Amino acid sequence: MSEPTPSPFTDNAAGAIAYITPVPAIVFLVLEPYNKSSYVRFHSWQSIFLFIVWVVVSVVMTMLVAVTAFLMPFLMWRLAQLINLAFFIVWIICLVQAVNGKRFKLPVIGALAEKQAGA
Repeated sequence: MSEPTPSPFTDNAAGAIAYITPVPAIVFLVLEPYNKSSYVRFHSWQSIFLFIVWVVVSVVMTMLVAVTAFLMPFLMWRLAQLINLAFFIVWIICLVQAVNGKRFKLPVIGALAEKQAGA
């Protein structure tokens, strides 16, 4: 009987790494032993959903800035920057909470992640 291979990352580290980009999040959903941990699966799914929402909101804001360019370009551009800053802060909070071993649930996205992770 062979010994199980120890994983190079703890669950906390893997959960935090999942927030870096969607690529490690997807890898952790596929790769054993990480795909067996509901903690890592939760943070991977939440990271993926957060990234998707961030991209969609950024695209919508870019279109709004383009459409309103002749009316109020500076205001819309500043609003887009503030929204991106808010997403960045939420991303940092999620990453820090994952490192600290907490299952920090974002509204709506967290519930979806929990459902996908089977937690």
